[in-house]
Amino acid sequence: METAHMRLTDDILTGFGLLTRLPLPDHTGTGARAAWSWPLTGLVVGGLAVAVGAVAMWAGLSAGAAAVLMLVTQVMATGGLHEDGLADTADGLWGGWTRDRRLEIMRDSRIGSYGVIALVLALLLRWTAVVQLIAVGHWGVVVAAAVVSRGVLPGVMALVPNARQDGLSRGVGRPTPVRACVALVLALALALLLTGDGIVAIVVAVVLAWVLVRIAVARIGGQTGDILGAIQVVAEIGVLLAL
Repeated sequence: METAHMRLTDDILTGFGLLTRLPLPDHTGTGARAAWSWPLTGLVVGGLAVAVGAVAMWAGLSAGAAAVLMLVTQVMATGGLHEDGLADTADGLWGGWTRDRRLEIMRDSRIGSYGVIALVLALLLRWTAVVQLIAVGHWGVVVAAAVVSRGVLPGVMALVPNARQDGLSRGVGRPTPVRACVALVLALALALLLTGDGIVAIVVAVVLAWVLVRIAVARIGGQTGDILGAIQVVAEIGVLLAL
């Protein structure tokens, strides 16, 4: 019989299995049930990046070089999952004239000019913000941005319909409103522990997620895994810049 502790552990492992490429023990949970735990993946991914950056600066590297290594760490830990979503979203939403064509472009594994531009600008903005933050010792903000940007995703999945009948988001399922709220509250609590501006971080992430959702609904009729990836990246950048 599955105990509450076992379910909790399985949910956390499932969340990490979906959003990261970290080696994990076997787990059997469902993505929708585990959605409440996604801020914890941000805590670990952001924490790993901060650890690498701190060691790099201790070894004598500049803040700029340390920030590059931090971004590399995050991308390696997640397998570039969210960045891939950002590129596909940029190509699809702005590269097609009809809903079906936009969805078709988003599913194409090839990257177009909009996707390249989006990735370059996103990485530049993240790097610039991280450099300024770690140069003055605000390491917690980097982790808080990773946490909060993942904490808003279950709410999007719970409230916004799927744009297609298959794909990653559809396969994961729709979290219940309760689990989406737990994710948001958990993200807020962690952000408050990491930085004094946790409320600001949540507000920025929610507003940016809402803007992207409105664009996605207007252009493709809902959300997809790529849209969720784009929301994570944009929300993380927004929080980094705001704080």
